[in-house]
Amino acid sequence: MGRLFGTDGVRGRANADLTPELALALAVAAAHTLAETDRSHPPLAVVGRDTRASGEMLEAAVVAGLTSAGANVVRVGVLPTPAVAFLTAEAKADLGVVLSASHNPMPDNGIKLFAAGGHKLPDEIEMRIEAAVEANATTAWDRPIGAGVGRVHDLLDGADHYVQHLVGTLPHRLEGLKVVVDCANGAASEVAPVAYREAGAEVIAIHAEPDGLNINDDCGSNHIEALREAVVEHGAHLGIAHDGDADRIVAVSADGDEVDGDQVMAILALAMRDAGTLTQDTLVATVMSNLGLRLAMSAQGIRLIETKVGDRYVLEELRASGLALGGEQSGHIVMPAHATTGDGVLTGLHLMARMAATGRSLAELASVVTKLPQVLINVPVGDRTVGAAAPAVRAEVERAEAELGETGRVLLRPSGTEPLVRVMVEAATEATAREVAERIAALVRTASPATS
Repeated sequence: MGRLFGTDGVRGRANADLTPELALALAVAAAHTLAETDRSHPPLAVVGRDTRASGEMLEAAVVAGLTSAGANVVRVGVLPTPAVAFLTAEAKADLGVVLSASHNPMPDNGIKLFAAGGHKLPDEIEMRIEAAVEANATTAWDRPIGAGVGRVHDLLDGADHYVQHLVGTLPHRLEGLKVVVDCANGAASEVAPVAYREAGAEVIAIHAEPDGLNINDDCGSNHIEALREAVVEHGAHLGIAHDGDADRIVAVSADGDEVDGDQVMAILALAMRDAGTLTQDTLVATVMSNLGLRLAMSAQGIRLIETKVGDRYVLEELRASGLALGGEQSGHIVMPAHATTGDGVLTGLHLMARMAATGRSLAELASVVTKLPQVLINVPVGDRTVGAAAPAVRAEVERAEAELGETGRVLLRPSGTEPLVRVMVEAATEATAREVAERIAALVRTASPATS
């Protein structure tokens, strides 16, 4: 068995790579690992999922695993990943589990785990859980019987509680704003429109009719074409696209232009600085963020700290340094004062609050960042480690970095969740960035051809 955990939990094709048996084993291992420090009471777990049909199957396996380990389970149903994290903290649960593959296609699914407080797991804990699964240690523990078997309860008002929390964080109401929200036929399909309306906005919801099969299907944050058209058609002030589990956001301005996570971070950083809530006047982002974000923040007197790719690493830096804002170019934005993980609906609310408070359009607010041309090529490979580390590939990266100098950069990294190597190049012109990126991508393909 290879490494189970990627950058955001365990993912794979449901019922093929990610089987009910694996889900059950992970749940047992997680229950014992995350609740082993206090056995004075039965462990408590909160379990939620997105709208994928396979989530019903995997949820049943996870619940069976948790209860067989003696954990009591609160099922919250279909809710965004950050909502499950929030409810895990609110319930003072020992762990939270989300069945979701985020932006991945419908046949995929995933298992995300939260520790007590709704925090993502550090690498060390993931490795302990994974080691227990690989060693079949989940069968070695004494199984509780009788009253020791965990019980299952359904929480019916979790969504209402979550929405009330989100709206209560706002510094400004949203009256006067019209927003189109693309819910990706996913976990945000109910809560996002409700939250935006309760905050005062006029809301037009699209792709908010999940049937278990249509999640992320030509919609949501990876496919914003329909959102662009709807924003212009309805004369909306902006559009917001969520992914399948609503932990991130892509925005669209009134004229249909995309506003990505880097620009959203800049807008929120300036809003928080003006409000005196941007701790140490510092923003945390990953190495994937555009150089234009660093230049813009520097011009505004805001320090930028970079981390490895993955909102978990952003979260670790935020917690370690006591900082107030961080995120990824992909739209995972973390505001630790209000959430323990990236929260797309929370981000959308605060983005609109800045628009409402300043009276400025989204395009005007986003213009603080002048992005350098950036080309990202996702290269399918047979072995993502080999594809990224091949000597010919590394040599070409070094040559490209020497060519670009201080006017650009190259970032090469294996995907944490898919058989891909991501080649990202920034340069003074798009033509240069694309030429360099394609040159490196060709060598990656040669080093590790994709399997059919």
